[in-house]
Amino acid sequence: MRRVAITIVSMSLALAPGTAALSQQATFRSSTTLVVQTVTVVDAAGHPIEGLSAADFTVTEDGTPQALSFVEFQRLRDDGAPREASSPTVVAATPSDVIPVTATGVASSRVGDVRYRDRRLLVFYFDLPGMPPPDRLRALWSADAFIASQMGAADLVSVMTFGGNGVRVEQDFTNDRERLHGVIRTILEGEDRDGDGVPDEPDQSSDFGQNGGEFNFLRTDRQLAALQTAVTMLKPLAEQKTLLYFVSGLTLSGLDNQAQLSATVNAAIRANVSVNPIDARGLVAEAPLGGANVPSPAGIGAFNGAVAQGRRDRFERSQDTLYSIAKDTGGTALFNYNDLALGIRRAAAAVKSYYILGYYTTRSEKDGRFRRVKVSVKGHPSATLTYREGYFGEKTFAKFNGADKERQLEDALMLGDPITEIAMAMEVNYFQLNRSEYFVPISVRLPAEELTFDRDGHASRTEIDLIGEVKDERGVTVQNVRDKLDIPLTAERVAQLATRPLQYETGFTLLPGHYTIKLLARDATSGRIGTYQGTFVIPNLSRETTTVRTSSVVLSGQRIASSDALFTVRQKISANVANPLVSGGTRLLPSVTRVFSASRDLYVRFNAYRMDGVVNGPLLAYVSLYKGDAKVVDGDSAKLDVTAAAVPFLFTLPLHGVSPGDYECQVSVLDLGQQKTRFWRLPLVIVP
Repeated sequence: MRRVAITIVSMSLALAPGTAALSQQATFRSSTTLVVQTVTVVDAAGHPIEGLSAADFTVTEDGTPQALSFVEFQRLRDDGAPREASSPTVVAATPSDVIPVTATGVASSRVGDVRYRDRRLLVFYFDLPGMPPPDRLRALWSADAFIASQMGAADLVSVMTFGGNGVRVEQDFTNDRERLHGVIRTILEGEDRDGDGVPDEPDQSSDFGQNGGEFNFLRTDRQLAALQTAVTMLKPLAEQKTLLYFVSGLTLSGLDNQAQLSATVNAAIRANVSVNPIDARGLVAEAPLGGANVPSPAGIGAFNGAVAQGRRDRFERSQDTLYSIAKDTGGTALFNYNDLALGIRRAAAAVKSYYILGYYTTRSEKDGRFRRVKVSVKGHPSATLTYREGYFGEKTFAKFNGADKERQLEDALMLGDPITEIAMAMEVNYFQLNRSEYFVPISVRLPAEELTFDRDGHASRTEIDLIGEVKDERGVTVQNVRDKLDIPLTAERVAQLATRPLQYETGFTLLPGHYTIKLLARDATSGRIGTYQGTFVIPNLSRETTTVRTSSVVLSGQRIASSDALFTVRQKISANVANPLVSGGTRLLPSVTRVFSASRDLYVRFNAYRMDGVVNGPLLAYVSLYKGDAKVVDGDSAKLDVTAAAVPFLFTLPLHGVSPGDYECQVSVLDLGQQKTRFWRLPLVIVP
């Protein structure tokens, strides 16, 4: 695979008034984009080819030749060999160089300059919330062991952490072993505040990239957003950077935003960072039905292999996202090894001597489209070049009038590089209308803390523009939405926005099938944009013969009046379609993040269906709350003997007195006449 590492820097050149020729005052302005990329050139034997100049390289961007402005060769003499003890090299960050969002900072350089010549830049990035205590110890010890005896003569190491205080640069690039050992010890001691030798759980209370509270429980989105920030911090450095990502798996679930994954990968490509995930769990060899720390499973799944296969599938899914990140950024992933330092050695050894090329692209338009880059070398027909194949150009949204605002949203919807300036969470449900059609309610949550509004209540209103589309598995757009949240800003409303998220509701009528949904939200005041992208499936319940036919299960912690302007907007729903979540003048708000307060009740809503008209007996349903395999709350049961095609169920579970923590809500439906059942277990979090 070809790799091209891109660093994009916007430059502005000006001649001040009073310095122009012919004694005339004039100002000359030019805007251009410097593209910096790294290319590894090796011969047939795999040895780096040295001595190449700008005249030896040919670079094209979308087929257009580009004139190279500079070529810099980075000679890594040891290519990963351990170094002897020598005087340390510490590059201190000066105040003008430090990126202000970090605690220590990564020292940057001027545009086009190479700060670390002939150095291999390694970044140890510890995702502390993404690792349980034993894995955090293993990751930190392995990094410390590499520093002690396996650092190469060309290696410089930086240490970053992600935890309760966001992303921190604990140490800038250095080869001072004592300083790096001290940083690792500080992280270990900071994580072991009670002194028992085991790291405490990282503080999850502070926010990162979004409002704290319930959005912090979207752990994968939060972890990916943090990784995006980390690679962006490294962007000012033109050199090739190798980031070692220590984490205990990363799983994209149905609630997670796939746009955030794309944004993180694209940010790494632009910053010239290869991400190398290291699974801190090491080699996992557990019993098929679970270890001694979990209760024995019940049911037929323990005998037909379903439980064991499910555990294995969940474990492999936790590595799939990491493998995708490594592959897309030019890194390598280390899974199922207890020697985590092996992953560091492999990542370091993969960085050979390379060239840094810089050119000012002839593509001046900032349209956000993908630019395909091709690099070749003259006079070396057997040479192998390693580089990425392109990058996404910049996209600038300037101040706009009414017509421009519409075009901005349409352009942003089409971008291959999603804009994730505002965090978003989405839930998609489905309810059968007839044998072929389904009503699909869409619920989107936005953290109000990230939106711009007058907290003193002086402004009259604020607006959130929304645009989106639903495509089928062939890529054909089958539904779209264009809407606006127009929120009056009374003092009471501002107080509400300060303490709870904003929720948007809409819905579509769809046929069974696989779909992709993409939705953008824009703060009309600041122009900031958030993107959500995900997939969902509408099953064909008419073909279901073995279990009870049901809709999706909606969990909610709030019922509001249908006329509540804070949450309701103009709906794109046919007048003859009744929303199953609206009844008696109230609306049931799905809990998109599945975070519930112990001070409120939990509502469970779903439908069971008898579209074929066969009614041999009643339907029995009940709901329970489990912590592990222990039942915590046993809800009421409902027994309905009705002949309607759609049988609605609504349960209320009191959560008062339930301790905060992770739980599972189990829903069971039995058709006593046809001897059919249906079960769900949905994860949720209860907070005080």
